[in-house]
Amino acid sequence: MAFQTYSLFVLSVIMISFGRVENRLNLLQLQNDIDKLKADFNSSHSDVADGGPIFTERLSTWTERNEKRIILSQIISMYLKMLENTDRSKAHVRNISEELHTLKESLSDGSKKIEDLKDLTKLQMSDLKIQRKAVNELFSVLQKLGDTSSSHKRKRSQSQRLCKC
Repeated sequence: MAFQTYSLFVLSVIMISFGRVENRLNLLQLQNDIDKLKADFNSSHSDVADGGPIFTERLSTWTERNEKRIILSQIISMYLKMLENTDRSKAHVRNISEELHTLKESLSDGSKKIEDLKDLTKLQMSDLKIQRKAVNELFSVLQKLGDTSSSHKRKRSQSQRLCKC
């Protein structure tokens, strides 16, 4: 039951966050398809509750819309990867996969950002050439950080002035 609620919650957050709740999307049908998928995976098994949720806790720490696009893009990719190894002859599996693919396409910028993050982790910061390039870019990086934080502070102070609390 926890996985059922959890799956619908994650998909609902994804769709609502990005305006994907349209007439063509039938959440009840999707819920029925998810129920069938849960039966396929025996998700009522007692070990499902062990260790808590795997996605929803992470979603709560990503608050900005653009941030959510990044994490949701990765979560959708993981669901699609999981469904690759399921029986594609079942209509409910195809329906869920199709909807996830559609959502994935709408989050393509999030996927690109994830790739950028992965590429950053692969940089060999002990390499002298990489270090030289990094030092050359340091001032520009700090300027961008300053622009971002001052913009964020400005938005926050404007909203505080507007608040009649």
